[in-house]
Formats: sequence, C-alpha cells, structure tokens
Amino acid sequence: MKTKYKILSDMMNVDLRSDTVTKPTPLMLEAMWSAKVGDDVFGEDETVNALEEKAAAMFGMEAAIFCPSGTMTNQIAIKCFTQPLDELIADQTAHVYRYEGGGIAFNSAVSTRLLNGYRGILTTEMIEPEINAENIHYPHTSLVVLENTVNKGGGACYTLNQIAPIAALCKERGLKLHLDGARVFNALAHTGDKAVNYGNYFDGISVCLSKGLGAPVGSVLLADKATIKYARRIRKVLGGGMRQAGFLAAAGIFALDHHVERLHIDHAHARILADELAGCTWVSNIIPVETNIVLFDTIEPADAVLAKLAAKGIKAGSTDKHRIRFVTHLDVHADQVEYVISVLKSI
Repeated sequence: MKTKYKILSDMMNVDLRSDTVTKPTPLMLEAMWSAKVGDDVFGEDETVNALEEKAAAMFGMEAAIFCPSGTMTNQIAIKCFTQPLDELIADQTAHVYRYEGGGIAFNSAVSTRLLNGYRGILTTEMIEPEINAENIHYPHTSLVVLENTVNKGGGACYTLNQIAPIAALCKERGLKLHLDGARVFNALAHTGDKAVNYGNYFDGISVCLSKGLGAPVGSVLLADKATIKYARRIRKVLGGGMRQAGFLAAAGIFALDHHVERLHIDHAHARILADELAGCTWVSNIIPVETNIVLFDTIEPADAVLAKLAAKGIKAGSTDKHRIRFVTHLDVHADQVEYVISVLKSI
C-alpha cells in the first residue's frame, strides 16, 4: 500500500487502545444539548424513556433500562437471573468474569463454571455436561452467559444459528440465557443477522452504546417487563439511578440512528491492519479478524513494541506478554490507518 507519509517524523496521533476512547461527533453533541430531560429515577426523563423503548424494540424485547456502563447492566442481569449459592456458566475469557472486578461473587454470591470455548465461543456440547445435577453438594446451575463479540477472542462472533441450540438447551434445562452484547452491533454487521431476532433467544441482553457506536456513556439492559422492574431496584442499590440522564440518552439514540451502518468501515480498517501485520517479520501470529479487533503476537515483548509505536504517536494495548490489541473505531480514519501502516513497516 503506497503511503504519503514518507517521513515518519511527520507524526500523527492514532489511538487504537479501545473503541471506548471516541469523542462525541458535532451532530451527536447537538442532539445531546437539545435533549428534553426530566428525573429518570421518577421515570420522567422522556429522552431516557425513548432510548429504552427504541433499544427494546430493536432487539424484540419488552423493556429496557439505561445504565452508566456495560459492567452495571451485566451485573444487574446476573443478579436478576440468579440466587445466592447458584452457579453461572461462561467462557473462561468472559468479560463478566475477568474484567468486572469480581462482581459476580460480590454482587450476587454466585460461583462461576468456566469453559474453554474456541476464541470464547461456546457450544451446547461444552455447556450441557457442566450443568450441575440437583444435589446439595453442588451449586444450582441457573444461568449461561454468552459474549458477542468476544473481546478476548479478537472480536469473534456468534451467529444466530450458533445461539439457537444453546437457547434451546437452556429452555429445556430451566436456565436463563444472558448476552453480554458489548459489541453486539459489530457482530450483527459481520454475520448479517437481524437484531430483532435476538429477542427470541435471550432472557437478557446488555448493549453497550459507548464502544463501537461512539456514545460517550451508557449501556442498556433489555429483558421482559418483570425483569426490568426488578432491575430498576438493583440499579438504585448499585448507585446507578441517574437524574437528568436524557443528555446522555440522546447520544445513545443518535448512535443507534447514525453509527450502526458505518461499523463495516471499522471492520475494513481492522482487516487492512491485519493484512499489513501479516507481512511484518516481528509478528509471529495474527488472530483471524472478524470485526474491529486485531490481536497479534510479537517476537519481542509486547511492551517493547508498544514503546516503539508510542514514540510515533500510536497508542495500543497488550493483552499478554507477547500479544498486542488494536481496536478500530469511528475516530480512526483512513489516513490514520495509512500512517499506522507506514509505522508498522518501519519497526
């Protein structure tokens, strides 16, 4: 790929650490400033109400609740779907287990049965043998948690054809099924599945608005009306009851209306970076790219490579001693991708 950045001292700043680093666009800010607001704890913020109704309808669910973070929506869902002394099943890379501060145990007094899916993707064959029999020696298995896309799996995706048999197994065995859909719209952009069909399979869906969609704050938990009624009580206990939150909800509405269709651009940028990394002699392995996450292994320690990138204005992160993660997003533009490629070639 021909680059116009012949002199690397003409440095650009490119942040590939995460899709959480995006800034609101001017039009999103305009929508936020013009939002009609009220007290959401009283149910009187019409923009929050509109966001919740919109998100629930998009996924074929009855109701929704707006929360500050995806961690909160996940933890509320686990609390709704379990009782103390229960056990949930998840992949060993799951965000709810690895990156939510031990919240499963702290908030819900629930244990976790960890499985080893391929790139974090579970199957019924993995799940069914791990459902505990009713025995006082074992915790009661009550919940399965899937993640789409799988962060630690390099943005790997479930299709609805993969989800359907898991949902059928859960229904047969009396388990709830929750989706950590932090990047579910990235998954939908890749698979071509329809969001509205997700409601046929999941008891709860967490949708993050501040990752690939570019909103500054917030996630929504989707479920049936009874679950969301209880979720409001848990949100209050966790300190997540916000007041004039419509300014934030307006950004979420704008993101759902304007930033979903453009996700294929981020995916294309990720593939371009992966293709270039494949030709770098200092790279030993690249995880196949499906969405906007690029995971690759380095011959020398990842920290040493990150330092070289940082010296050229490129921010990235490591997930292991020899593994680096790039995440593309709406604030990474084509000219920045071109610049990153020129730097990668120079290492």
